[in-house]
Amino acid sequence: MRFPNHFRWGAATAAYQIEGAVNEDGRGESIWDRFCVTPGNVHNNESGAVADDHYHRYREDVQLMQELGLNAYRFSIAWPRILPAGRGQVNIAGLDFYDRLVDALLAANIEPFVTLYHWDLPQVLQDEFGGWASRDTATAFAEYADVVSRRLGDRVDNWITLNEPQVCVYCGHEEGIHAPGLRDSRLAWQASHSLLLAHGMAVPVLRANGGTHTNVGITLNLAPVHPATTIDEDQFVANMVDGGLNRWYLDSIFRGSYPNDILNLLEYKGLAPRVMSGDAEIIAVPVDFLGINNYSRILVRQKAKETLGTWEFVKVEEAEHTMMDWEVYPTGLYELLVRVHKEYQIPCLYVTENGAAFSDTVSEDGRVHDERRINFLREYLLQAHRAIAEGVPLAGYFVWSLLDNFEWAKGYQMRFGVVYVDYTTQRRIIKDSGYWYRETIAAKG
Repeated sequence: MRFPNHFRWGAATAAYQIEGAVNEDGRGESIWDRFCVTPGNVHNNESGAVADDHYHRYREDVQLMQELGLNAYRFSIAWPRILPAGRGQVNIAGLDFYDRLVDALLAANIEPFVTLYHWDLPQVLQDEFGGWASRDTATAFAEYADVVSRRLGDRVDNWITLNEPQVCVYCGHEEGIHAPGLRDSRLAWQASHSLLLAHGMAVPVLRANGGTHTNVGITLNLAPVHPATTIDEDQFVANMVDGGLNRWYLDSIFRGSYPNDILNLLEYKGLAPRVMSGDAEIIAVPVDFLGINNYSRILVRQKAKETLGTWEFVKVEEAEHTMMDWEVYPTGLYELLVRVHKEYQIPCLYVTENGAAFSDTVSEDGRVHDERRINFLREYLLQAHRAIAEGVPLAGYFVWSLLDNFEWAKGYQMRFGVVYVDYTTQRRIIKDSGYWYRETIAAKG
């Protein structure tokens, strides 16, 4: 099954998960630096302080990308590396690093896709403003976008404002399992609004600092939400969960308003975010593409003997699950791509993350035989191809991840990479899945 000739075949990473060098060359503290030093927050009290040492080994990693045959690479920029205090004084050494990385990618004929925010907010902004609870942080983000795009906009054509705002909101502000580790539902919904404002404020800035080829988008984590049964209560909670996870972000960006059912529910509970006149127009500024991160589906049901709307996850025991305990459900990607295309008419879509964590080990022959990951990638790519065949404007696929890396609160126990990393020696080994992906790219399908 062949993909279009100009299809982007890529891999993705995030700054805090791979760079390390957290105290070098003027980088400031991020909320993840602070979160990781609090005992009990992260598996084995691990952190991204060293991670994959990509900051020092980026040239080697670009060579790996070349060996894999990638023609695109999605990476994120560490805000605290550019503006250690979140605003104001620019750290030139930080900009210089990304300057060198972009040049190395272009020299290798690999197109950079730059994500400006992948969760590593400068700690100063958390302390000063309360982080994403404040629209001041959105304003600071637009200033940061200006600094970065002025430096890189002559060579970077593809910009992603935010990565997965919903995860930042839910895991970081409601559940407290990600930085900044807060558990406040009202604050969480306010943070969702500030993040979307930040996106909307940054889009025109990125366009102004780019050229005629500049494309700007956002990456959302989307998942099909299915009711466990056909009974009305289960269908109700499935629609409600879909509203908070998917429609809250899609509707505000692509339709200019939050979904009424979710907004009414939040107002009833006293959780609705404070919105100012003109905010909806800022958030709904036109974009060139949408990045979709998809790993699984969500199966839910109404919780027995609880108030209507109180839901719980349902695990399909007979299905295959990854180490993250996520169900392997490839048709969910097809379902999402078709739905987003039909309901929102977005001109261009990318799968900006898709992958799986398995218990990879180096065999006696020195190879990493990850057959389950090969099967996972094959099945999801088949569904991506199926969507393209039905007219979905899918322009690229980025496997998560290029490298095994620091998996947030899960530490280093979860290996997502198509390249194995020995964290003691920093040796890289291309896994069987990496070689399979290389062959797929070479064959364009």
